[in-house]
Amino acid sequence: MDISAERPVGGAIMTPARKRRKFTGATLTWLAVTPFAAWAVARLAGLERGSVATQLMTATPYAAAGSLLPLLIAAAGRKKAATVVALLTSTALGFSVLPRALGSADAAAGRPFRVLTINMLFGRADAQTIVDLVRRYDPDVLSTQELTPGAVDNLDTAGLKDLMPHRVLEAEWDAGGSGLFSKHPVEALPDLVPPVGHKMPAAMVSLPGGKPIEFVDVHPYPPLGPQVVNWTEALQALPSASSDTIRVLAGDFNASLDHASMRQLVGRGYKDAADEVGAGLIPTWPANKRIPPIITIDHVLVDQRVGVQEVSVLDVPLTDHRAVFAALTVP
Repeated sequence: MDISAERPVGGAIMTPARKRRKFTGATLTWLAVTPFAAWAVARLAGLERGSVATQLMTATPYAAAGSLLPLLIAAAGRKKAATVVALLTSTALGFSVLPRALGSADAAAGRPFRVLTINMLFGRADAQTIVDLVRRYDPDVLSTQELTPGAVDNLDTAGLKDLMPHRVLEAEWDAGGSGLFSKHPVEALPDLVPPVGHKMPAAMVSLPGGKPIEFVDVHPYPPLGPQVVNWTEALQALPSASSDTIRVLAGDFNASLDHASMRQLVGRGYKDAADEVGAGLIPTWPANKRIPPIITIDHVLVDQRVGVQEVSVLDVPLTDHRAVFAALTVP
């Protein structure tokens, strides 16, 4: 008799049931609160390091708005400790961001001085629109980045040569070119800005009946990958404000006021013109895309003696940046 045929050897294999991890309400609340709290600490202490963290820091205004959600979650769940941390987080981020939208026009007396700055995206920006803006806003200085020799020809053909015959140009057939155009005589200052990153020409602008103004066309490399080191060095290399002369820095800084390096630059005697009049949260990049502009990286920085009357952010076709116009008063 074949016993194995009637009574199979072995039996059922029992697999222990896995215990499912249960997330309590407190755990979920802290999962919502902690990322925003970490963001606030990094922003306040200037702890962003490396390319990715540096790029993410430009989203701080959105993080400030988003931090209200975990605050509501913690408060609704009556989690006292989490609510306190969430409230401190929202307050810290709010105080970092909201002043840029609450400025007021500066009534400082002085001579009017108008500035227009635009990144031309490899010289592709619509030259006629730029010249039309020059006619409309009557800037004393036009600061251009990513200026190519072809773009110079296009601007002059559109009429800029007659409107702004004085210039200090370092045009190149790539993103590295920049140039200053002026209504008034200018003198190049080749030693004012060390050669770090893109071309950043500087000039002394001679105003009729007033003191001359030092003007720097700003365009560091973007903080992408290993270029973040060069970006930091370029911002550090820009000249500090000086008691001896009025100095204006304008251009594509590839930085927002949420970057520690940018705040350090401003702290060396400057103020951001848009921040002064409540326009500091108007985004300037990327323009003319399927998505609207989301971050503010184009700026006009002026020293503390300069008054700011108005700042406008303007659309220009065929470039990925918006133009920034600032109406200033200089002593």
